[in-house]
Amino acid sequence: MAAAVKPPPQMFPDRTDRHFPCRRIVVERTLIIIKPDAVQRGLIGEIIRRFERRGLRIVAMKMMRISPELAERHYAVHKGKPFYPGLIRYITSAPVVVMVLEGPRAIEIARRTMGATHPAEAAPGTIRADFGVEVGRNLVHGSDGPETAAFEIPLFFNEDEILSYERVTDPWIFE
Repeated sequence: MAAAVKPPPQMFPDRTDRHFPCRRIVVERTLIIIKPDAVQRGLIGEIIRRFERRGLRIVAMKMMRISPELAERHYAVHKGKPFYPGLIRYITSAPVVVMVLEGPRAIEIARRTMGATHPAEAAPGTIRADFGVEVGRNLVHGSDGPETAAFEIPLFFNEDEILSYERVTDPWIFE
């Protein structure tokens, strides 16, 4: 008998819509990094507040200092690009807050809450538009898709550090 295959973290938990039982609701997970510039500027609480107010659940969170080795693994896709050495120096320069957010369409909702990568191009009301000026100091990182989230989350969290739960407010946020 083959061993049971565990679904990728961004698919947990899976449930059906109570109004339309044939409709499956996929709950995603995304990695968020509140970067050194946001930590140094005292924006941790404001950034977390924005994600929570959108209805996303924090299922894992910690403050840490990213090592150069971890930074190189996380940003391996950018290796060889002109900005790569500066990116590694920057992300390892001061503490960060790393968290996993969970909810239906969590990746898209988190990215819309953050705004465009270039703060000057970000929509008003987004984190980057409200607090950012330059792309190299854009305050926050978020996974850009399910495959990226599945790669990034285990770099920062063991599965036993991620606590899925339901809030009493969830029925008021999710159909």
